[in-house]
Amino acid sequence: MNLPDFANQAYDTRPCLQETGIVTSVSAGIAKVSGLPGVGFEELLEFPHGLHGIAFNVDEEEIGVVLLGDSWQLRAGDDVTRTGRVMDVPVGDGLIGRVIDPLGNPLDDLGDLVFSQRLPIERPARGIMERAPVTVPLQTGIKVIDALIPIGRGQRELILGDRQTGKTALALDTILNQREHNVLCIYCAIGQRASGVARVVADLRAKGALAYSVVVVTEGSDPPGLAYIAPYAATSIAEHFMEQGRDVLIVYDDLTHHARAYRELSLLLRRPPGREAYPGDIFYIHSRLLERATHLHADLGGGSLTALPIIETEAQNMSAYIPTNLISITDGQLYLSPRLFELGILPAVDVGKSVSRVGGKAQYAAYRAVAGSLKLAYAQFEELETFARFGTRLDEHTRRIIDHGLRIRACLKQPEFDPLPIEAQIMVLLALTEGLFDDLPLNRIRTAEQAVRTQSQQLPADMRQRFISARKLAEEDRQALLQLARHALADLPHE
Repeated sequence: MNLPDFANQAYDTRPCLQETGIVTSVSAGIAKVSGLPGVGFEELLEFPHGLHGIAFNVDEEEIGVVLLGDSWQLRAGDDVTRTGRVMDVPVGDGLIGRVIDPLGNPLDDLGDLVFSQRLPIERPARGIMERAPVTVPLQTGIKVIDALIPIGRGQRELILGDRQTGKTALALDTILNQREHNVLCIYCAIGQRASGVARVVADLRAKGALAYSVVVVTEGSDPPGLAYIAPYAATSIAEHFMEQGRDVLIVYDDLTHHARAYRELSLLLRRPPGREAYPGDIFYIHSRLLERATHLHADLGGGSLTALPIIETEAQNMSAYIPTNLISITDGQLYLSPRLFELGILPAVDVGKSVSRVGGKAQYAAYRAVAGSLKLAYAQFEELETFARFGTRLDEHTRRIIDHGLRIRACLKQPEFDPLPIEAQIMVLLALTEGLFDDLPLNRIRTAEQAVRTQSQQLPADMRQRFISARKLAEEDRQALLQLARHALADLPHE
């Protein structure tokens, strides 16, 4: 066997220089470091015991570092070294179906993570010339959203409401409905309770949605640095798929915890507080995150990234600092009302306070044909319903408006984990707008709707294909749908 001739090999004997600093102080989630004159903003630093941190405050005498792990082993006087790179996250098809933390560590006991490359968590948003108009709807399977507040692929739609009003359930139903629409989903849990995250992962796995989803998790007990980087890491994972020409949906649950984590870090780092004791750049951390959601130009693959950020309001105050920030950044909002939730009207979407500034242009023409007057009729009903509570005698026209509005409300109710296909939604909405449910008692609306949904399964494939085309709903298709709906209602058993 021929051995290599080590004696004749040339080696580079020049010393390798590496900047090393010293930890001067350690606090909850942060550290102060001195002695790294060449460090860059947001550069990744390496501490003993495998701990990492991000250089956040780069001052002349001292560096404020956000720690990305438990700091109980870290002491003043420990060495810290530069890595020469910014914080990045693994991306690739191997992440689909996995549950990971923002650092890319698996949390699901399925072995090591298989990935194709690493991308920085902070990436510039796409320029205007790289973007295309939002023209394709993102079907949620939820009637009240798809009909009245539609969302387009590449849009940013805010979900907001008080605690326990069904915000996460709305986002999960949207994820479940993407199975048939070839949309990859990223669910980012920010500072959530471990039991809540485990329940979400179990629901996704039980419904088969984990097969096309990635779950990025930080729990409430994690350091604030992890909660801060979580949505950026999840967005880089989503962007990798978008740049391959795929459609991606990302859910941030929720940005209230993200803002609180950033406020905690900022105050520990002695950054100047702004309005309501939040740092002045709280708007920027969310705007640079949500601006990354877009629909790419066809020359760049035509992929899209749709963002559903979730925010929590207090006492229905939509005008508080963080909610107004996000309302101004996003392209519309879905407001969940605690009053509707308490009345059992689920999903508790307040149609009057919810809006989509883009989705109407991406909505299928068939929806516009069957639900065009629905929002106006519902708004008239809500106004008259408040008036009728005073016990005033109502004329016949007003009574018909109220009776029709009650049936709209009953029809827009939808159980959790029950997304509807497009043809079923269109048939139910057409029957509703044409008044086919108006003669039924309210307690039979659910049964009647189920009968119409069952009848929609008999629609021919070519008609279903026309529903998702750009053409308007043809009159013959409209009459065929009405005939099937009347047939389904005629077969209802009499009470």
